[in-house]
Amino acid sequence: MAWVGGVLYLFMLVLLLGGAPRASGTVHAVGSLLAVSLLVGVLRRAPLSALALTLFGSTAVVVFTPASAHADLTGSYQGQFLSYLAVDLVLGFIVATRTRRVSVIAVSVSLVVQLLLIGGFAHGDNVAVNAVIAILAMSASCMIGLLSRERREHASALRAQEVAEAVTAERLRIARELHDMIAHSIGIIAIQAGMGSRVIQTQPAEAREALRAIEATSRETLSGLRRTLVALRQADPGAATSGQASLAPAPGLADIERLATATADAGVRVDVHFSGKQRPLPAEIDLSVYRIVQEALTNVVRHAGTGHCRVTVGYGDEELSVEVVDNGRGATENRSAHGFGLVGMRERVGLLHGHLSTGPCPEGGFRVAARLPLPKPVDAPVEAR
Repeated sequence: MAWVGGVLYLFMLVLLLGGAPRASGTVHAVGSLLAVSLLVGVLRRAPLSALALTLFGSTAVVVFTPASAHADLTGSYQGQFLSYLAVDLVLGFIVATRTRRVSVIAVSVSLVVQLLLIGGFAHGDNVAVNAVIAILAMSASCMIGLLSRERREHASALRAQEVAEAVTAERLRIARELHDMIAHSIGIIAIQAGMGSRVIQTQPAEAREALRAIEATSRETLSGLRRTLVALRQADPGAATSGQASLAPAPGLADIERLATATADAGVRVDVHFSGKQRPLPAEIDLSVYRIVQEALTNVVRHAGTGHCRVTVGYGDEELSVEVVDNGRGATENRSAHGFGLVGMRERVGLLHGHLSTGPCPEGGFRVAARLPLPKPVDAPVEAR
């Protein structure tokens, strides 16, 4: 259909020049401008071919219009060159969509052809006037094409930047999930395995209990890994049939007591206290608070050198507070220099526009405290009676 339009364009030019030979040059130029609409399909598919056809048609209007018909009603010899406005429109499209080398060649060829035709068919002082008008029209068309090109490239760069930022954010989220999920479990497994190997000969019951804790922790970690993999494969059409419905939901504050029990099996007793009116929380806040407590307890088990810590969760009207305090060694080089636990906690709290504070307590030990803003509850509408 695009090339049918090109053939129709040439047919319309022949009909225009042959059917109205005595019409003024302005009439022929306007007619050729209207006929250019037939080249829209060719312009989108092959802009250079559309430029060649348009340049040929505009030149034919200038060359084959009889000399006696060049002058319009005012006696001016400029009307026939209006047909080159179609060439300028095509040039603007080429500048906006093609490479700079192709654009320079197209503009140069078109400018040379227009100036040669103006020099050969304009009369008297009209040569300079028509040449200036042709250059200005072509410059304006090219500038519009350049602006369109720059806007498109800028929009493309912004989209690429947004995609890169989204990929980076997703990578960080996955890194936080894997770290918070695996670090705690592996720490408990390592402690239980070490204890079991020491007492397997002398205290078989204690060794069996350690193996039981290792099995339970391993199963929980495996379930978390499978849940993460399913989330990563959500775009896969076959994900719905991969058994993801049987996986446990993401952990939250409801699992704090179970987390405390697992930590107690590793040798650290955890006292959990809730204050305020407990209520359902958004999923991202619920998961983040659980991960913060989990990472803090992991650090207590690994670095604090104590057998006790306290977890306090406070439900406020506008924010949720969580605090994990131990009475161990406080800040140590191992706690601050290695790993990504504190970094992950800060990222989680920052994404939720909250505040995190970590550091040694004045009386000894270490404290992790976070405050997360809560969304305002939506009041149910009251029906008027």
